[in-house]
This record gives sequence, C-alpha cells and structure tokens, in this order.
Amino acid sequence: MHTPENSPTSPTKSRSEPKPDPTESDRKTPSFADLGLNDRLLKALERLKFETPTEIQAELIPLALKGRDLLGQAKTGTGKTAAFVIPMLQNFEPGARFQGLILVPTRELARQVCDHIKELAWNQPIKTALLYGGQRIPIQQAQLKAGPEIVIGTPGRVLDFMRRGAVKFDKVRIAVLDEVDRMLDIGFRDDIRRILREVSSDRQTIFVSATFDEEITKLARTFMRDPVEVNVSRDVLTVESIEQGFVTVERHDKFATLLGFIKHEAPTLAIVFTNTKMAARKVARRLREAGVKCKEIHGDLMQHRRDHVMNSFRKSQIQILVATDLASRGIDVMEVSHIVNYDLPPDASVYVHRVGRTARMGNTGYAMSFVPREEGKLLTAIEMHINKELLRIEASWVVDRGPRDPVEAAAATKPKIGSRLTEALMRDPVLESMGLRPVRRTLGSRFRNSRRGRR
Repeated sequence: MHTPENSPTSPTKSRSEPKPDPTESDRKTPSFADLGLNDRLLKALERLKFETPTEIQAELIPLALKGRDLLGQAKTGTGKTAAFVIPMLQNFEPGARFQGLILVPTRELARQVCDHIKELAWNQPIKTALLYGGQRIPIQQAQLKAGPEIVIGTPGRVLDFMRRGAVKFDKVRIAVLDEVDRMLDIGFRDDIRRILREVSSDRQTIFVSATFDEEITKLARTFMRDPVEVNVSRDVLTVESIEQGFVTVERHDKFATLLGFIKHEAPTLAIVFTNTKMAARKVARRLREAGVKCKEIHGDLMQHRRDHVMNSFRKSQIQILVATDLASRGIDVMEVSHIVNYDLPPDASVYVHRVGRTARMGNTGYAMSFVPREEGKLLTAIEMHINKELLRIEASWVVDRGPRDPVEAAAATKPKIGSRLTEALMRDPVLESMGLRPVRRTLGSRFRNSRRGRR
C-alpha cells in the first residue's frame, strides 16, 4: 500500500495549469476521437450513438488515460460512469485477472455499471464479476473463478469474499469508488478503508460523486497520490433543466395530494420518494388500490424482486415507482419525467441525489416536494444547500384541510385490534349465560400448570 500522506505535494490540488481565456468563437466541443481513444472504443461509442463527450467525460478521460489519481465531481446524470469505464477498457490487458475494482453503494448501481461496461466492451473480450448481497455465494464464486478483468461490487460483499480468500486485489491497476459520498453516508467507511489497504499499492485511484465533503477529502489524502480534482458542477447542485417546487400540505393530506398530482401531471415515469420502507409499501399499496400502475422498491425486497420491479419500470409497464433513498442510487432511467418528495429527506444533500433522477443527459424534469408546516426548517436547509429558493405552488390538486382535530388525530394513531380478537372479546356464550363479562385470555394462561396444594 502506498502512503501518499508522506508525499510532499498537495493531496487534493485542483487543475491549475495556466490557460488562455478563449473567446466564445474559439471554443470547440471535443469529440471522443480528440480524447485519444482507440478505434475499438470509438466504434463502440458510435454503435451506442454517443456523438460528443459530456463535460465530465471530456475533462476526466484524458487525465485518467495518463494514470492520474482523480476526484471527479459532476451532477447526477452527466455520464460519470462512462468517464471512468472508458479509460479502464483502453488501458486494460484482456485476459489478465482482477485489473479493475469498482466499489458502489447499492446492488442496482452495481448492475447498472456492469451493463454499461458490457455495452462499451461489446467488441472486446472483457469479463466482469458482480459481488453484492441478495445473490447466492456459489454464483458469484463461479464468476470470480472465471478470472474477470473487472470486479464490481458493494463494499460489504467484496470484503466478505476477500476474507474467504476467494479474491485478491494485489494486481489491481485501477480502483474506482463510485457515488463515494453515498457509500460513506450508509456506513461503508471502515469497509472501504480495509479494502483499499489490501489493494495493490501501485494503482490508480478514482473517486467520482455528485458531491464532495471534508470526509471524502480526508479519505483521498490517505489512499491517493497527488490527485487532480475535476469539478464540472460549478457549485450548481441541481441542473437548470429541473423545475423545482413545493406545496404546503398536512401529513394526513399527502396521499390525496399525490393522487391529484399524478392525475393532473400524467407523468411519463415518476419516482415517489419516502424516508422509510414502511411508508414506501403503504403508499404503493394505496396507489394500486386507486388504480395507478405502481410498484415499490426498498432494501427489504429480495434481489430477484428488485430486478423485476426495475425491469417493469424501464419498460414503462408501471408509471410510478415508490422508492427509498438507498434503493434509488441504481435508478438510471432516462425517461423519468417527475420526482416527488413525498417525505422531505432529513439530509439536504440527499435532496440533490433524489431530484437528479430526472433531467438526465440534458432532458427536462420536474421535482415536487410535499412540505408539512412543521418541516419548514428542513425546506430552508435544502434551499440553502442548493443555493436556490424553491417555488411555492398553489394548485387545484393540492388537498389542504388544515390541522386535524385532536380527537380525530388520536383515533387515527390508536392501535387497531384485529376483527377476530374484537369479536372474541365481545361474545362468549358461556359467560353471557352466567351474567359475567368476558375476560381477555393471554397465551400464557393456556399453558399454565394447575397449582397443587401441599400435603
């Protein structure tokens, strides 16, 4: 393992080479050929109808081809995956095992990255292995035994295979942390450190994400050598093509407002975000009962079920996807037209990732947030984070009956007793014939031993 903290150079310097300030007429959008790519990759990009590189691709690919350690920051949906996959495919030697390691926060994102690699390497003999929870260990072991050039996985499952001795990363040439901010948010910090300590010291390391903070910079100081920071976000955390607004609505009116929003907007594909799995299940069930084509995705679903839901969404077989934040990181569907924050996220940075699911690759999008009156501070925190004031919407589809009556609210939150138990408590022919009230029997009373007197 190299120890870049001893390097005399700055650990996270930005690109500062002096350049002339070009006029508007001098500027030219580079082509993929201008980035120094080989013919096989250029043919693959042409087949995918990738005509010109995005800004992050144009900035990051040439530096990655030179072997520089990189911190790449760009808005969600701007082609970050291709920005690090393309240099890997050009620099790797087909047939050499475990040359690349890509760590991601979720199963869905792992599969998405893997699919992207297969598309770009359609004319190259590059093999991949996918390591994540929810799939049988023997299946993933077989992928590793096949000697893949690139391993994609979540930190927990990758570390598990390392401990089993099923994979060694001492020959890794490029290590990539994709959506690194989210991996740290959900608790992969220690796993990432353990993995990177075992990866070849003579490696190139690339971090890519929509946002960077001090914790990520600290991680870079430990595991990178003189990295170049490529930031094409320009401090704009949400793309201009997303129309963002909010409505003030009481919690008990959220669902009726959601129904009104869907009927009014008729979205092509929409993602409704909730903060909990329970809320996701409940909202999705009520939407289906209301006749909306809808499914939910969250961490409790088995992998085959999650795959089925995402395939249905990509094929537009369902109109609404209700999702939690953890599951949303693998959602890369270009046709998503609307985002609804059914629940405001407790962390303002999560808002950026949510709304970034729409307006991808230059498309337009619409993001709406439901804000109860008591969550005004959360809304303010989001606006300060994105440096933009959200537009308050007054619309006919907003249901706002005001605060609920205290008696009604108490009744709504009171636990319900199952109908069978209620009926059993209310009717007991034997007790009724004796003029006695029914007594609730506990499970323990059915098995209590009778007491015997001493002799």
